[in-house]
Amino acid sequence: MKVTVDVDCTPAEARAFLGLPDVSPIHDKYIRTMLDSFDGIGSVEQMETLLKSFSPLGDASMRMFQQMMNVGLAGMGGGKDDTK
Repeated sequence: MKVTVDVDCTPAEARAFLGLPDVSPIHDKYIRTMLDSFDGIGSVEQMETLLKSFSPLGDASMRMFQQMMNVGLAGMGGGKDDTK
């Protein structure tokens, strides 16, 4: 026997139903801090340093993201694959 249940609700309603906390104030503060930090950036190097500081895993996550983008571009024929 197979039973399927479809629930039509917003992500906020689903989080409330599951008892998960509302982290939107934290998210809003994080985004506001990031946007405020972008004011006054004059070079690509400054932007890269700033983004690394906001990244949860620092340099490791930035390298992983760069490798993922390189693999995607290589698959599309638009770049080289640096992961090998």
